[in-house]
Amino acid sequence: MTDHDHSPTIVLNGDRHELPGAASALDLIAEVTGRKLNPDGTPADGGRLGIALAVDGEVIRRGAWSDYTLADGHTVDIVTAVQGG
Repeated sequence: MTDHDHSPTIVLNGDRHELPGAASALDLIAEVTGRKLNPDGTPADGGRLGIALAVDGEVIRRGAWSDYTLADGHTVDIVTAVQGG
């Protein structure tokens, strides 16, 4: 197997995660949350998402998720906002 034959692998919240080919940050968040997302990162169901995304320590704003392509070796952190405190 050569490097060109495998799916990109990222580190997602500390664990290895294989991506299905070229995936955007939006694709990953839709997969992780199990929700359909609009191109601007808002949930298609009109609800709230409450998610922040950082790639290699840099926060990626929601409106840029659909244009941000994840690559092999990226370290991705998805943080969910929690109510209360």
